[in-house]
Amino acid sequence: MSDYIPRLIDPLLQDYLTYVPAFAINGIKAAGKTSSAERLADKTYRLDSAPTRELVAASPATFLGSEGTVLFDEWQRLPSIWDDVRRAVDNDNRPGRFVLTGSATPKGAAVHSGAGRIARIRMRPLSLAERLGEGAETSGISLDDILQGKVEMVEGSTSVGLEDYLGEIIRSGFPGIRSLPDKGATLFIDSYLESLFEREFTDQGYTVRKPRVLRNWLRAYAAATGSTAPYQVILDAAIPDDKDKPAKSTTLAYRDILDNLWITDRVEPWLPMNSQFKYLGMTAKHYLADPALAARLLGITMDGFLDDSIPLFGPQRSSLAGRLFESLLALSLQTYAQAITAQLNHFRTSTGNHEVDFIIEKAGRVAAIEVKLGAEAVGNQVDHLNWFAKTFTNYRVAKILVTTGDTAYTRHDGTHVIPAAMLRP
Repeated sequence: MSDYIPRLIDPLLQDYLTYVPAFAINGIKAAGKTSSAERLADKTYRLDSAPTRELVAASPATFLGSEGTVLFDEWQRLPSIWDDVRRAVDNDNRPGRFVLTGSATPKGAAVHSGAGRIARIRMRPLSLAERLGEGAETSGISLDDILQGKVEMVEGSTSVGLEDYLGEIIRSGFPGIRSLPDKGATLFIDSYLESLFEREFTDQGYTVRKPRVLRNWLRAYAAATGSTAPYQVILDAAIPDDKDKPAKSTTLAYRDILDNLWITDRVEPWLPMNSQFKYLGMTAKHYLADPALAARLLGITMDGFLDDSIPLFGPQRSSLAGRLFESLLALSLQTYAQAITAQLNHFRTSTGNHEVDFIIEKAGRVAAIEVKLGAEAVGNQVDHLNWFAKTFTNYRVAKILVTTGDTAYTRHDGTHVIPAAMLRP
């Protein structure tokens, strides 16, 4: 554990131990769930090991009765353990008894929801703040402080530049490959995707009759990163030949299984409370759990970020590199919002005349965030932020433009321009 990368979720997990009898850490494979959970546990039982799984299945009470905090890692390999833990909590609800980690919920498994007994929390791949850590020569600007109105002006600088961000998109936020050379990281991600196509769907009880169709659909979904493109549009782009096109029910099954495997991480639309605004977009923005997966599906390398031949969906104000940078911010902001117990959404009117990349809401305060691949503020993005603040006057709105520049500053209109590397929870 000497190479452990501290996670923003760690304090939340430690807090859970003090008042929750059992909780499950869910998330995409290789996000680092086991490493974080093991730091909490007194005893760990890895259920992806056949001998361990057989022993626990033969006498669950023996393992459920262990002293201290017990971790059942990859619980979905023995679905019955979920209900065993739930019943154990019914009998003894002392806090900090059980932790479960899992990268999927088995299809058709007869498990109770766990409501009131087993709390759930999602763990994502590494955010930018976690990747950069303390050694990035970067002073941090707290998103939570901005939300609470504690920050009037921002300032500071960072040595992190555009090439660093593009490198992070390619490298991914999977902790286990951070130290690998570029070729090793690429091989890992290729293997990850092959396992998804060849095994994970089968483990979910779904037979993929045409793997090529699934791969093309997911590639089209990757091209829709950061957009609100309808699923039918994505399907039409993935399989233009009607002869091979799967039924809508098939592609909905793809989506549901990818959700269940935590591969997708959509950002839902913001629906303001007590608002008379009638023309809100109601569609989620599409993202994969890590932008490296999208980049690899699209065949993007560092040199390929300037390739304009790959078709995109939705408004064309962003390049492919811009969309993937936005995806990196989506991953990071999901993690930051979780750390400060806030909610992440996006905003778009139904006509598309006004939109804001991300909305973070907490206790009646809102941070409206636009993302810019570049160093300077751009008029239309600032215009969207100003329109939003003037429209939703029943909220206290902070305006933020996140860039790839090196300097943080506050504009005359109150918009905070912040390099992505400087933003912290």
